[in-house]
Amino acid sequence: MSAPTRPQTLILGLLGAAVGGALGYFAFFWVARQGFYALVLPPALLGFGASLCAGQRSLPLAAICGIAGLGLGLFTEYRFASFAADPSFFYFVTHVSDLKPITLIMLALGALTSFSLALRRESKPNPA
Repeated sequence: MSAPTRPQTLILGLLGAAVGGALGYFAFFWVARQGFYALVLPPALLGFGASLCAGQRSLPLAAICGIAGLGLGLFTEYRFASFAADPSFFYFVTHVSDLKPITLIMLALGALTSFSLALRRESKPNPA
């Protein structure tokens, strides 16, 4: 049984998520310039950053990171390839179902990866 989530865990985890998400966002465009499409990268780094900074396992933090990872993935895809018919973010979000299947799969995998990386495993106590 894990201990209750402390506010400090959430705050540090969210700070780590923000830094990781920003790094992932810029890394995505760097990788895209190399000719690769790594839409899972921004949400994955968001979850990894949260995990590094949180200090303990937190299901609420992981849930927040999963949702934030999906949002970051959507925003990254919007900035990478918005629709020609209307370049607004609202139009993009309301027409997500028009995206290619691989893009939708990568968005889902990114959110799942963000959740699972943020939900770090309990560290086993060292035997004394």
